[in-house]
Amino acid sequence: MSVNLSSVLKQCHLFAGTSVDDREKLLSITKPREFNRGELLFEEGQTADGFYVVVSGKVKVFKLSPDGRERILHVIHPNSSFADAAIFDDGAFPAFAMSIDKSSLLFFPKDQFLSLLHCYPQLAINMIAGLSRFLRSFATQIEDLTFRDVPARLARYLISSSQKGSNQVKLSISKAQLASNLGTTSETLSRTLRKLADEELIEVQGRIIRLLDAERLHDLVDADRF
Repeated sequence: MSVNLSSVLKQCHLFAGTSVDDREKLLSITKPREFNRGELLFEEGQTADGFYVVVSGKVKVFKLSPDGRERILHVIHPNSSFADAAIFDDGAFPAFAMSIDKSSLLFFPKDQFLSLLHCYPQLAINMIAGLSRFLRSFATQIEDLTFRDVPARLARYLISSSQKGSNQVKLSISKAQLASNLGTTSETLSRTLRKLADEELIEVQGRIIRLLDAERLHDLVDADRF
């Protein structure tokens, strides 16, 4: 793999709090795995012998109804982990996982990973610190979904995603995925983007969104009304 695997781990919420030395230890136990489109990684109920981080491609986690219908629970994108909870729970995968695209993954064997945590307690502490920041961010997202309307949620996302000193955001996910993250539909997101553009708060050019009036966007978040 030509990508920087340490950087991949750093961007994964599970390892966001780890040091360079921590990530070198983690990479020493990983096993790179390649999966073709439509290839099954594991089945529900199968013994969980480890977990994965996506380097490239996408993986869907899903369940099957008694009549064989598929229900997608999550789509896992690059720099994200999945099946990690299974190694701490009852030791069985709770769902199926299948590669949507040709995908490159890092596999973390359960026994070696747990041994690493036992040998290096600071690594475990750093992981907890990273997860705490992730949970704080997740709590903010829940608050947004509960108390803020879609324009305010979108304004908050754009403000938080813009680089310091920059007035623009380059979407790293599709607008459909952004709509899902904001707890709304693609149609509502499109209408909200048009509305903000008509009000000259933003300018949309494909995946690039320029923030034309950051002060009014902040007011929108604070006032939570459009």
